[in-house]
Amino acid sequence: MKVAMTVWNGRISPVLDAARSLLVVEMENGVASSRREEFVLGESVQEKLSRLEELGVETLVCGAVSRPLAKMIASRGIRLIPFVCGDSEEVLKAVAANRIPGTAFSMPGCGFGRRSRGRRGRRGRPPMFGGE
Repeated sequence: MKVAMTVWNGRISPVLDAARSLLVVEMENGVASSRREEFVLGESVQEKLSRLEELGVETLVCGAVSRPLAKMIASRGIRLIPFVCGDSEEVLKAVAANRIPGTAFSMPGCGFGRRSRGRRGRRGRPPMFGGE
């Protein structure tokens, strides 16, 4: 499985829409077999999506993301795990151990793990992103 994470200064980038670099990791049986940093060239959403496809990304881990970009990523068959924060190496370990999404690396205020919302998002909407 090829996992990409938006990275800035060794941490998950706070906003996917503005991210310029990705850590692309090939995972085999929960172990990183190869890794490289790639740059996301282009300003348009289409250029970013084309770059993700060109890299063969199957799962994308990121910080905040706009709803339109999230929908476009999902429409391309890429699993999106948004609203993640923390040290990129720790996040990668959690992805390998299938512990993301979850509360340990959730961005403040994103609401993961709150029982009052159950499996539905704000205002009764079903969750848009998944890792189920």
